[in-house]
Amino acid sequence: MSPVRRCSRTACGRPAVATLTYVYADSTAVLGPLATYAEPHCYDLCAEHSDRLTAPRGWEVVRLSDSSAPARPSGDDLEALANAVREAARPHERPADSDANSARTANPGAPSATRRGHLRVLRSPE
Repeated sequence: MSPVRRCSRTACGRPAVATLTYVYADSTAVLGPLATYAEPHCYDLCAEHSDRLTAPRGWEVVRLSDSSAPARPSGDDLEALANAVREAARPHERPADSDANSARTANPGAPSATRRGHLRVLRSPE
């Protein structure tokens, strides 16, 4: 396991969470997710220093978000998931399982399947 990289700011020993790079030709400071490797001319910053970052006068700060990181579910997401589980568990009125019968007639060696909501249970042909 590699050692934890620390903030590049003087006298700050907190763990780094972001990497700062300057693009001098464009007068831009780019702050993004922590780089995989420590690179020369890049600065690793802790959460506090990355939040408080300002650029020199006339420069622009570009903040890149980490799209690879999993997004935290919102309350609406969790409620939608709970509603979907409740709906799947609710018994549904269906005619005599015509999906399974037609599948068995078309391919007698295939495993039989019963359908309940959007879930399927497969049984071996034995």
